[in-house]
Amino acid sequence: MAKKSSDKRAKTNARRRLQYAALPYRSNGKSDLEVMLVTSRGTQRWIIPKGWPKIGLPPHRTAEAEAYEEAGVAGKVGKKRIGTYSYDKVLRTGRTASCRVQVFPLRVTRQHREWPEKHQRQTRWYRPRDAARFVKEPSLRRLIRKFAKQR
Repeated sequence: MAKKSSDKRAKTNARRRLQYAALPYRSNGKSDLEVMLVTSRGTQRWIIPKGWPKIGLPPHRTAEAEAYEEAGVAGKVGKKRIGTYSYDKVLRTGRTASCRVQVFPLRVTRQHREWPEKHQRQTRWYRPRDAARFVKEPSLRRLIRKFAKQR
């Protein structure tokens, strides 16, 4: 009987959770593309702004809202996702959740002076090849490189 209970828990943990992210970028021409990375709150590793679905908001608007909350950026968000990546998130309970992240482009036109998570995270602009080196997730690295090639 105990085996069935642990099997059920394993299946719950194996369920892939969905998040939405923005890839903030700016450009002064073809050769001057930069992408913004933010640090995660817990481990301070470099990531892109992302979060859980928000009731009443379509995915691209959720990504836009997360970019404001985490990085203070605003601009024009694309409605069509540019790709997906996966990563394992450590939850507050200590358990790990496998997450699938849909990424939407956000052409940044401004960064606010203040935003909700300003004092919890760092933000920094990078050339795409440098940003790809700093992120941990291989599939996010590929997504950043592919995005840069298509711009």
